[in-house]
Amino acid sequence: MGVMDLFQLSGQVALVTGGSRGLGLQFAEALGEMGCKVAISARKAEELQAAKAHLEALGIRVQTCVSDLQKFDRIPALVDEVVAGLGDIDILVNNAGATWGAPAEEYPDEAWHKVMNLNVSAPFFLAREVGRRCMIPRRRGKIINVASIAGLKATAEEGMRTIAYNTSKAAAIHFTRALAAEWGRFDINVNAICPGFFPTKMSAGLLAQVGAAVLARTPLRRLGGEEDLKGAVVFLASRASRHITGQYLAVDGGSSIV
Repeated sequence: MGVMDLFQLSGQVALVTGGSRGLGLQFAEALGEMGCKVAISARKAEELQAAKAHLEALGIRVQTCVSDLQKFDRIPALVDEVVAGLGDIDILVNNAGATWGAPAEEYPDEAWHKVMNLNVSAPFFLAREVGRRCMIPRRRGKIINVASIAGLKATAEEGMRTIAYNTSKAAAIHFTRALAAEWGRFDINVNAICPGFFPTKMSAGLLAQVGAAVLARTPLRRLGGEEDLKGAVVFLASRASRHITGQYLAVDGGSSIV
């Protein structure tokens, strides 16, 4: 098999949560360009329709699924919808997430539960459903959890007091390791991507406060761009990463090493 062939994903089915905008849309573009049929889920139908039009203009086959992943009892129905529309899921990208900023001593209960539910519990419940429905029976699959460099280190800087987010992303990294250890026997690869700062709707408010400081301590002296996650997700979704599981890849301009 040639090296180029290792990265081809033609005919495979990918589900990207939070796929209507931001990093999720970047993941959907990349997987679709490499030949995947792509299902994207999000809470807002209008954002999904805009994303679908964008992806279809690139020649990508797209299915949209309106889904609130905090409603755990509806996760099986989401998988049903994707399987009925596109077929068994080969690649799952757990991208949907939430954050909330507040000092630890004032952190609201509802904020903690929202962040943990969406960033930790939902990826597990969805991976469990996709695994037992689509991947374990066929003894193959790729699961990519979107964590963050916030899960690799703590911070107490003004404007970056996001204790639930940091905790949840550290949990996502170890969830990746634990699931990889269990499901390796089924030939299912489970890995994580840890993005640094990318300009998105979710990060806009924080970057307005700390953007200059972030750039100053990033070796490449830039934020993540619209193309910077595409290679990582294709690599981890493809046969090129066949012998890699339980790992995380920081895509952060080097900020996590200083």
